[in-house]
Amino acid sequence: MTLLKQFVAFAIAMLMLGLTSAGAQQLKTRPQYQIQPGDVMEVHYRYTPEYDQTVTVQPDGYITLNLVGNVKVSQATVDEARAAIVKQASERLNQPEVSITLKDFQKPYFVVAGQVASPGKFEMRENTTALQAVMMAGGFRNTAKTSKIVLFRKINADTAEVKVLDLKKIDKTSSLERDIALQNGDMLLVPENNAAKFQNFMKLTNVGAYFDLGRVIP
Repeated sequence: MTLLKQFVAFAIAMLMLGLTSAGAQQLKTRPQYQIQPGDVMEVHYRYTPEYDQTVTVQPDGYITLNLVGNVKVSQATVDEARAAIVKQASERLNQPEVSITLKDFQKPYFVVAGQVASPGKFEMRENTTALQAVMMAGGFRNTAKTSKIVLFRKINADTAEVKVLDLKKIDKTSSLERDIALQNGDMLLVPENNAAKFQNFMKLTNVGAYFDLGRVIP
């Protein structure tokens, strides 16, 4: 094998190793699904199947089980919900083994509204950044204030954190650090050039003035 061929083979091997490592890191950092109101879950007791139930998470985030009563599961991962059920079931059963299967659940999503070509609600099938979300919504309109993109991120049942993103100059690899990875339920508002000011935290009821999830305000 010539020196040139050896160098090419080495470069390809290093590139594939880098891609594999990046993919593994992406999978490692991807957040686990958090249970939402409306999700349907099957609760199975290994040694006492007579207590098995299929339940729907209520709007307040609780499920009601015949054996243990009410259990808060909203915003918990499946493992965390299982641990909460086991803890309460242990008061009546000796070392219970419980498994949970999500039968129906809310698909991760984000919303883009305002000055984009096709505002709407989008399913989050993979890791997505704010700029990628805007591109999925058809890109910016000419009237968009691209240096004042507003990200609303729910932090509890009543309040959303507000971040202002500057996506105006993200056109080079060196600028990509200013982009941000979205989380399930994030809402992006692309305002007009006469952008209003936003507080760092807002009531979700006030956020609703900018978003109508049945009809996203353009």
